Amino acid sequence: MSEEPAYQPPYTITSEMLSLVARISEVVGRLNVLTEQVRALRLQRISRIRTVRGSLAIEGNTLSEAHITAILDGKRVIAPPREVQEVRNALVAYDHFEYWQAEAEKDLLEAHRLLMAGLIDEAGMYRRGGVGVMAGRRVIHMVPPADRVPQLMSDLCRWLATTDAHPLIAGSVFHYEFEFIHPFADGNGRLGRLWQSLILTRWNPLFANIPVESLVFEHQSEYYQALQESTNRTDSAPFIAFMLRMILDAITTTAPQVTPHVTPQVGELLLALQGEMSREALQATLGLQDRKSFRERYLRPALVDGLIEMTIPDKPNSRLQKYRLTDRGRQCPAGQRKNDDK
Repeated sequence: MSEEPAYQPPYTITSEMLSLVARISEVVGRLNVLTEQVRALRLQRISRIRTVRGSLAIEGNTLSEAHITAILDGKRVIAPPREVQEVRNALVAYDHFEYWQAEAEKDLLEAHRLLMAGLIDEAGMYRRGGVGVMAGRRVIHMVPPADRVPQLMSDLCRWLATTDAHPLIAGSVFHYEFEFIHPFADGNGRLGRLWQSLILTRWNPLFANIPVESLVFEHQSEYYQALQESTNRTDSAPFIAFMLRMILDAITTTAPQVTPHVTPQVGELLLALQGEMSREALQATLGLQDRKSFRERYLRPALVDGLIEMTIPDKPNSRLQKYRLTDRGRQCPAGQRKNDDK
């Protein structure tokens, strides 16, 4: 008897995704050297609070970061009991990160049990009935029948365990497929976001301190739009691209803000950069002939440190590509001198 073919979620890899994965990987590499500083600044606690607030706010929880901080400190909070319970559950669940394996279905069920304890009767169990994903009063997605959920989730976890896709891609694919299956009666959104964070953290522990969920909350209409567009296309590419943009934004805006060590070459580049300039224009301004040396000693370090950015990031080799200072670049001494000269 022939073996059943392995499940393969439908998704397309685009040039934008590859560019985003490369940029995220570069920034993560740079931030790894800040691990000790992250601990010193107690960013784990701060990020955990922002993560919980962002993920639950998408589901309608109204508690603020101050409320969540008080709950974390064991203080009494005057708020709707259900919302307080949601926060307590989420804090417990995120504290279990180090014990879970993303591809283990039993850990997924345990995570749901912790997240939804005291909130629904079926905590830790797949749904037994049909549900629809609603936008107001309109049904925007009819999920698979309940009797198919165990097999679909088994297939999805097996795929995650065996895929050779980059974790940044695999985490986004899993997140989308999980939301499409909608395996639980409630709590699917918060668990899908938690599980993608777990996948990212298994790739690099830095992500335990990066509150991607808080940025998703700030862009939640785009989050749902990306889910819907992916469903309409039968291809999770729109959702993957959206999540990669959120991850990149999260690691560049919520990581510790320190003044980077700027080499003399990068400092010269920042001083030379006015508005938006092409590579050729920058080289000419700096009086440099060697394209490879310019790229390796000036351009690439400035990009990796987030001091400059491309105007067409999804097409890094475009002939129309130009470069400009980022907010981080403008905050550097060289960038500030350039601003002062204007």
